[in-house]
Formats: sequence, structure tokens, C-alpha cells
Amino acid sequence: MTKIKSIRSRVWNWVGPTVPPKAHFCTNASDILWEKGDAMSSFRFHQWLTCEVEAQDGTVGIGNAALAPSVVKKAIDDWYAPLAIGEDPFDCAYIWEKMYRRTHAWGRRGIGMVAMSAIDIAIWDLMGKLVGKPVFKLLGGRAKEKIPVYYSKLYADDVDAMQAEAQQAKNHGYQAFKMRFGYGPKDGMAGMRENLKRVEAVREVIGWDRDLMADAYMGWNVDYTRRMLPKLERYELRWLEEPVIGDDVAGYAELNALGIIPISGGEHEFSVIGCKDLIENKAVSVLQYDTNRVGGITAAQKINAIAEAHQIPVIPHAGQMHNYHLTMANSNCPMSEYFPVFDVEIGNELFYYIFEGDAEARDGFLQLDDAKPGLGISISDRHLSNFEINE
Repeated sequence: MTKIKSIRSRVWNWVGPTVPPKAHFCTNASDILWEKGDAMSSFRFHQWLTCEVEAQDGTVGIGNAALAPSVVKKAIDDWYAPLAIGEDPFDCAYIWEKMYRRTHAWGRRGIGMVAMSAIDIAIWDLMGKLVGKPVFKLLGGRAKEKIPVYYSKLYADDVDAMQAEAQQAKNHGYQAFKMRFGYGPKDGMAGMRENLKRVEAVREVIGWDRDLMADAYMGWNVDYTRRMLPKLERYELRWLEEPVIGDDVAGYAELNALGIIPISGGEHEFSVIGCKDLIENKAVSVLQYDTNRVGGITAAQKINAIAEAHQIPVIPHAGQMHNYHLTMANSNCPMSEYFPVFDVEIGNELFYYIFEGDAEARDGFLQLDDAKPGLGISISDRHLSNFEINE
């Protein structure tokens, strides 16, 4: 039996070139504020956290987190790592409960849960490496031959640019696409027309035999969404994502109950119980937790079971290997979100610059290797010159 010997967290600060933001490329929760400037700035992830859990035999499992990495690092180093060190990594359920309950007064949402997620993901990677099996095999095995993915980089832009990007993705075999809305309540009726123009333009390129989804990223409100839904109905969206701020469960439920377009969400939920509440309140028709926010793989598997019992499909937020392994092992997870390798813009792209081994989509699918133990990733040294790393 091996024990957890040490836990090392590092913050990776991107100092390399970035793609500058464009106006109206994505609505977001800050749009309602009156001050001027880049409302999306706090939703960019130009920092990332890695968490390495080392066993006594020297085997290392790798976890990660994207939200507020410098604060999460402090939480891991001071609070969570001491709770896990010395434990058997295969007691992952006990370790999870220990971290959750010993910090419950302040850690059950937000920063605390993100820190737990990073450690938990690393522990699952460690367990896979110790037994020589990929994580999805530990979760129940291969539930599908390969994973369908949807192309998720269609941020709002000029119509011609969006159509060109959609056409390029279509040429690469994608059967599903997600675009972003660039306009919200503050932009009035003119903004509504701009939104509709772009949905129509993308649908024109991809046709009617491929799925199209659209994301408001919490930049709308219930009234605005009620007005938009009938206008969007003709475009047969598979779902409308995060139309209102994450805490407004009643608003989600009201919009979902209209039955015009399925409502999705959960990316900004931080617990098993929080996701249960979304499901039981019929607030979402598609659940989109993020494994490195919701409590890691241990929590995600519990959520998957609850969702499956309610016949709510789960499509985890973002790509990344921890999400792919869960999708591969669960029949209730029909596909994965996928961001292609790209210059650093929002920050999802940092995963490709920090890690090696991430699965690459081909013809609209990606595959996981039965022979790669753990999550199948390692920390890369190829782009170190573009990072400042805080130990």
C-alpha cells in the first residue's frame, strides 16, 4: 500500500502573446455594470494551476484548476494538502469527504471547491498510473467507441468571419457547433437583430443536419431571454446556454419550462447538491458542470448518476482530459465540448501549452488510449519561456 507523500501546486502565468479582445465577441455577467472597459476581463483565464500529488513510490498524479489560481494555490498549500497527505490515494472517497467536511464552514463553494477539484483530479490520475489503467477504465470502462465533439470556438465576430470559421470547422468533419452571442439587454432591439443575424449566418453554413448551440454566458436576464426565445426558435438550437446569472435557479427553471429551446447550464455550479438542485428544479435540460470546479472526478461521478436517473444528459464544460474520461465512461454523456489548438485568447487554450497528451479531434470525434494510464497527460516544458511560474 502506498500513501500520498506530498502535494505540489504551481501557478502558471501566461506572459506570451495573446489575441486582443474584440468588441461584442461574447456577452457575460459583467455587461450589466455601468463602467466602461473590457467587461470580459475577469472571465479570461491567462493563469492556470497545476497540482501534483506524489505517492511514496514516486508516482505523480496531475490535477489542474483554471479559476483564481493564486488564491486556489494558497487554499491547497495551507488547508487541503495537509488533509490529504498521508492518506491512501485509493481511499479517494474518504479523502474527498475529509476535505469537504473539514473546510465546510468556508470551502463548500467557489475557491474551496476548486482547490478540492484540483487535488481530486490528481488523485484519480495517480490511481490510474499506480494500476496501469486509464481513468475511464476505473470509472466503469468504455461506454462508447469514440467521443463525438462539438466545435466550441465560434465567438461573435463579423458575419463573414463567423461563416468562414464555421465552414472551416465543417470541412474538418464536425457535426455540432456552438456559437456565442455578442449582444444583450443593454444593446436593445438593434442588438437582438445582430444576434439573430449571426445565428442565421452560421446556420446557413452548417445546414440543418448538424447541431447548433448558442451561449449567452450569463449576459442576458429573464426578460430579455423571454423575448429572444421565440425569435430563435426557427433556428432549431439544440440548447441555449447560461442565459442568466448562475445563481438564478428560478430564472433558469422559468425559461426551461417555456419549452421553446432547451436551456443548459451548470458551468458555474460548485457542488453535487448544487447540481442536484438544478436537476430537481428542472432548471436545465442539459447539465454542464466543470470537473475542475465541481469537486473533481469523485463528485462528477455522483452528479452523473443523479442526472442519469432524471434523464438529463451531461456534457461537461470545456474540453480537457478529465472531462473526456468522464464522458467516455458514461452513456449519459453524449458528447464533449472541444476547443481546437489556438493562440491564447480567452484562456481555455492554455491547457495545450501547459500539458502534453491531450486528445485531438479528428473528423468530429476524439479517442482515448486504452494503453495510457491515468489521464494520459504530462506537464510540458515546450513553452516555458511564455510562462512565469509561481511555486
